[in-house]
Formats: sequence, structure tokens, C-alpha cells
Amino acid sequence: MSIDRIGTAANAQFVLAQMRAAENSMNVANQQVASGKLSLTYSGYAGKTASLEGARTAAARADADLSTAQAASQRLDLQNTLLSQLSDLANDVRSAISNAVATGNGSSLDTEMQGFYDRAVQILNAKDGDSYVFGGENDSQPPVTAATLSDLAALPSASAAFANGTSTKSVRIGQSQTVQTGMLASDLGGQLFSLFQSVTQFDQGASGPFGDQLTGPQSDFLTTNIKTSADVANGINVQMGTNGSRYQQVQDAMDQLNANATVSKTFVSNIEDVDMADAVSKLNLSQVAFQASLQVTAKLNQVTLLDYLPIT
Repeated sequence: MSIDRIGTAANAQFVLAQMRAAENSMNVANQQVASGKLSLTYSGYAGKTASLEGARTAAARADADLSTAQAASQRLDLQNTLLSQLSDLANDVRSAISNAVATGNGSSLDTEMQGFYDRAVQILNAKDGDSYVFGGENDSQPPVTAATLSDLAALPSASAAFANGTSTKSVRIGQSQTVQTGMLASDLGGQLFSLFQSVTQFDQGASGPFGDQLTGPQSDFLTTNIKTSADVANGINVQMGTNGSRYQQVQDAMDQLNANATVSKTFVSNIEDVDMADAVSKLNLSQVAFQASLQVTAKLNQVTLLDYLPIT
């Protein structure tokens, strides 16, 4: 006859259950500390699952809209730089014509106009990545096709120098806001190119060329074009203002989207993120409890009737 351990099957099962509960508690606490999340499965959030997914969807949508808005902002900022350069160019053209009239000397005007035109073509044919900024829907080829001032002068009209599309680009930001982000080279440079063509054709015509002593007809022609060049500059400045308004519209939308994303992400965080100090405390307590259950189990497995029988 063997001497068995003290206890019953029920006591053994109870101790085992306590040990498993302590182990499970320790594992949950360990997962929370490691991940920073209350749970890695929906079951850990009980009735808050629908709210959690709704907030996640809202945050993801706000982030996507924000990315679109940021791209639009960068495009409008680039356009502002180019428009500023084009405005400066128009003012330089006006100054050159004004100086020729004021001094009565137009001998350098042709060379100056050549340089201005080259700058204008460079600005209007600017690229953003692989696409031409002012090309509209036809942004895979240069919007200005007349490479030189002579090429422009040979065209039947200044508008023939442009090969851009007819529609400007727009982006949708959020659920209901659409912002025009594109401009067309023909809209921006049409008046300027007409001025270039007019001056060059006059210079190459019967009343030209402009020399170091302007004739009466030459001076009258250039005087008229001083106002024309000022109108060109003003027109470009209006376009700059429009672009700036759209830029501010996008910035306002970005502020709102950032706020929306923050609210949604905060809501998600409040549901799924754990209080790390509390989680660490629970982990420490569960480790102590699990260790204690192991020690109790080990102790019970070692106890027999021999421990309580007198030694003779």
C-alpha cells in the first residue's frame, strides 16, 4: 500500500485553475505593455468595436484628404513662384520700352526682347516632375511651341504659339470642396506674347528697325506699348492674386483636416491605447501572482502523509 499526497482531485483542479488564470492575466498584461494597445483582437474592446472602426475610418479619410491638400498646396506654391517671375519679366519689358522712349534710343531693344522672350518661354514651359505646370490636360508636351522670338513673329497670331490644353486641373479636398490648382500657359502669356509679336513685327517691318535714333512713328508706337506692357503686368498680378487665394483656401482646408484627424486619432487612442504605467503595474502584479501559484502548486505536489506521521 502506497502513501499518497494530501489533497483531492478537486483541490488539484482548483489550484491548476488559479495558476492558469494568473498565467493568462500575466500574458494579457505583457501583451499590453509590449504593444501599447488594450487588445490585439476585437474581442478585447467589447461593445466599443463599432466606434473604434468608425474613428479609424474617419482618421484614414482625413489623412488621405490631407495628402491631397498638401500636393495641391505644393503645386500652387510652385505656380506662385513662376507667376512672380513672370510678373517681374513683364515689368522688365515695360522698363525696357520706357527707357527706349525716354532716351530716344532703341538700338538694344531687339536684343532685350529676345532675352525676355527666352525667359518667358522657360517660365511657361516649367515642369513639375514629369508634367508641364501650365499644360492643362495636355501636360505631356511643352505648352509653348515657338522656341524663338523670330518663330513667334512668323506666326499668324500669338495664340498659335501655345499648344496647352483647354481645361485647368482641379482637386477634390474633403467631401464637398473642389479647388482649381492649374493654370494655362495661353491664359498667362497670351497678352505678353502678343506684345512680343507686335514689337518684333514692327521692328522687322517697313518702319523698323529700331536704331540709336528713334523716328517719330517708332517713338509713338513704343509709347503706346508702354501702357500695353503695364496692362500685361497687371494681368499677371491678377492671376497671382487668384492663385494666392486658392493657396489660402487649401491652407484653411489643411488646418481643418488636421483638426479632424487629431480628433479621430485621439478618439481611437482613448479606446485602444493602454495607460502604460497602469499596464506595467498590472504586469508586475500578475507576475508575482503567477510565481506564487507555481510555488503553491510545487509545494502541494511535495506534501505527503509522511510529513505528518511521527517518526519512531
